[in-house]
Amino acid sequence: MFCEKCGAQLEEGTQFCTSCGALVTAPAMENVTNSAEIVNSIPVSDGTSGFGGEQAPPPQSQSTTTEVPKSKMVAGLLGIFLGAFGVHNFYLGYTTKGLIQVLVAVIGGVITCGIATIGIAIWGLVEGIMILTGSISTDGKGNPLVD
Repeated sequence: MFCEKCGAQLEEGTQFCTSCGALVTAPAMENVTNSAEIVNSIPVSDGTSGFGGEQAPPPQSQSTTTEVPKSKMVAGLLGIFLGAFGVHNFYLGYTTKGLIQVLVAVIGGVITCGIATIGIAIWGLVEGIMILTGSISTDGKGNPLVD
């Protein structure tokens, strides 16, 4: 029997993975009959490591949400075709930069009779090409872009 989260080998009847702490799914817990047994079996820590009252390190958090990786092709094409409005930056999670681009394109474009919008469009075009060539290879959270 193996943990679904980290792949570590588990003993029969184990309710929690000893490597990552994940709850073992129902097929591996055939002998558990009610949820009270699960709740009562959760290890409780008083915050000490057990050696002279030293503080134990905090548990490593594991994200429960799986984020879909962003596409390099989609981001690049958004930059080339809609770069003047910062759509590619919103897609990648660079919301501040995207907001600057859309505001300068719209408000600056009105004030300068479209000259600012042309400048921002060139900026978006260059960023779109940089994304497609791999010069920009991560999204706003540092996750790599997929092909």
